Amino acid sequence: MTTDLLVLVALGALAFFLQNVGAFSHIAAQPAAGLMWGVGNRDEGPTLAPWAARAGRAHRNLLENLPHYTIIVLVLAVAGRADAFTATASLVYLGARAAHAAVYAAGIPYVRTLAYYTGVAAEIALLTRVF
Repeated sequence: MTTDLLVLVALGALAFFLQNVGAFSHIAAQPAAGLMWGVGNRDEGPTLAPWAARAGRAHRNLLENLPHYTIIVLVLAVAGRADAFTATASLVYLGARAAHAAVYAAGIPYVRTLAYYTGVAAEIALLTRVF
């Protein structure tokens, strides 16, 4: 398995982690009724701590960006174009996405944007190997 595909699996694990941070923070936000909210219809959500709301937005942002990264990596794998360059770009992408999630949840705005665009640059680098 290529490094690019391993990074894809790691990104899936990051998305899983962020999803569950959100779910647990919803339950924790209402200690008395949190479990009932967790198993109920969830018509109205609790007011979350700011960090938990930001973690949820980081999760959504990751999900919005994951499809195009996935397509690029799968095309590289099928075309046999994955190499040391794409491995490095994929690792940079993973680091950037993990940093983006962490600093987004922590509420560090400028670093969050830098992390996001580092990931964009890594994706552009990957695209250069596709064409």
